[in-house]
Amino acid sequence: MLDHSQYLTSYNTAEYLVQLVGMTKQLKFHTSLFHIHPDALVEEVNQADVVIIPAIGGDYKTTLEKNKALLPWIVQQYNQGAEVASLCTGAFLLASTGLLNGKECSCHWNSAGLFREMFPEVMLVDGRIVTEQQGLYSSGGATSYWNLLLHLVEKHAGREMAIMAAKIYALEIDRKSQSPFIMFNGQKKHEDEPIKQAQEFIEHNLTERISVEDLSDRFAIGRRHFERRFKKATNNTPLEYIQRVKMEAAKKQLESSTKNVNEVMYEVGYTDTKAFRNMFKKITGLAPNEYRSKYNKEASVLRS
Repeated sequence: MLDHSQYLTSYNTAEYLVQLVGMTKQLKFHTSLFHIHPDALVEEVNQADVVIIPAIGGDYKTTLEKNKALLPWIVQQYNQGAEVASLCTGAFLLASTGLLNGKECSCHWNSAGLFREMFPEVMLVDGRIVTEQQGLYSSGGATSYWNLLLHLVEKHAGREMAIMAAKIYALEIDRKSQSPFIMFNGQKKHEDEPIKQAQEFIEHNLTERISVEDLSDRFAIGRRHFERRFKKATNNTPLEYIQRVKMEAAKKQLESSTKNVNEVMYEVGYTDTKAFRNMFKKITGLAPNEYRSKYNKEASVLRS
C-alpha cells in the first residue's frame, strides 16, 4: 500500500484521523470466516467531521433492523455539524435516519425500485453519480463510490489534491452519470393484475406505436385511473414505461448486433430519427453510436 503522507505535507493539507466505527468490538462475516475490529465504538466518538456510511447487503430491511442503533448517532453527528456520506446502497441506512426526506439522493440503479418503495419522501435521482445537499452526500452503484470520495477530497483538500488522487488510483475524475450502466427491468412485484398485463403487452409489442389511450381501452380502465394505477404499481407513468422498454431493447440490439442505428430504431417502433436519438441519450447519457462503440466490440471492429 502506498504511503501518501508526504503528499499531505507538501500540499499543506490538514491531517485527518480516520477511524472505523462500529457498535461492537468485533464483527463476524461469512459464518465467522473473517472478523472486523472497529477502531472505536460509536459511544466513544463524540464529534466527527465526516461520517461515511458503507454499502449494505443482504435483505435490506433485515440489515437496517440490525443496524438501527446507529441511526441516532448519525443524526447526532449531523446535527453537530458533521457531513454525512453514503456509498452505494448505504443510502438505505442514511435514508432511514430521516435526514434525506425532501432531498435528492443517489443509490445503486438496481435497488432504485425498492428504495422508492421504502423511502417515498426521498427524491431518488436514478442516473446521477454523486448528490450533495446540505452536507449530505450519496453515490450511485458499486464503484461510483470512488467518485464521491474524490468529490470529498476536492472539497476538503482542493482540486489539485483530487486530481493527484485520481491519477494515483487511475480513476476517471468528474464522472457524472451512471445512466449508461442502468438495465431497465420493469417493476412487476405488485398485485395489480391488469397493470401487469399492460406491462407485458408493451414488452411484447415493441414495434407498435402504443398510446396511453390504447392501453386504457384495451384493459377497460378509464385513462386517468389507469395512469394513477400504473404509476403506483411501477413507479413509472405509462409513457415513461413504453419509452424505457423500447430504449432497453435498443440498447441490447446495439450491444449484440451489427445493425445500424436506423435499423435498431425501426425495430423498437420509432420512425423519427431525431426523437429516437434524443430519447436514447436522455435515458443512457450517450448517443446511440457512442453506446454501441462502448459496448459492442464486434461492431467497433467492423467499423474500424
